[in-house]
Amino acid sequence: MRSLADVTIRPARPHDVEGIFRVRTSVRENVLTPADLSALGITPAVIRDMIISAPCAWVAVDQGEIVGFSMIDLSEACLFAAFVLPTHESRGIGKRLVGLAEDALFAHHPHLWLETSASSRAASFYRHLGWGNETDVGRGDIRLEKSRD
Repeated sequence: MRSLADVTIRPARPHDVEGIFRVRTSVRENVLTPADLSALGITPAVIRDMIISAPCAWVAVDQGEIVGFSMIDLSEACLFAAFVLPTHESRGIGKRLVGLAEDALFAHHPHLWLETSASSRAASFYRHLGWGNETDVGRGDIRLEKSRD
């Protein structure tokens, strides 16, 4: 297994959208197909436009392959997404991606939020990173918040 040092994390570019969608549809939890994402208004064109309009996403690249990404909604102070390929989990990639997203959001907002499934590994991961003030938002999902120190 290659080390975390071999993984490059950089701002996402418009041509990264295909890799971002590949990661998003390859996860073990919160599984959504391209059709599911499209029904939610999350299409390659929408994500490409978001990346072009503002720095809002970061990708983790290992040997030229996108293996993870994080994405924010800057105007809403929201951590919109953070996903890592199952083959690259537990290597610190998610922590680095979320850290970059938090830094970008905290540069503009004192309080951040995200939503995830209450029973997911993601919820535990975010709690471990200091996200709290948990609120039930229904359908098994929770809202977590984090404030600038």
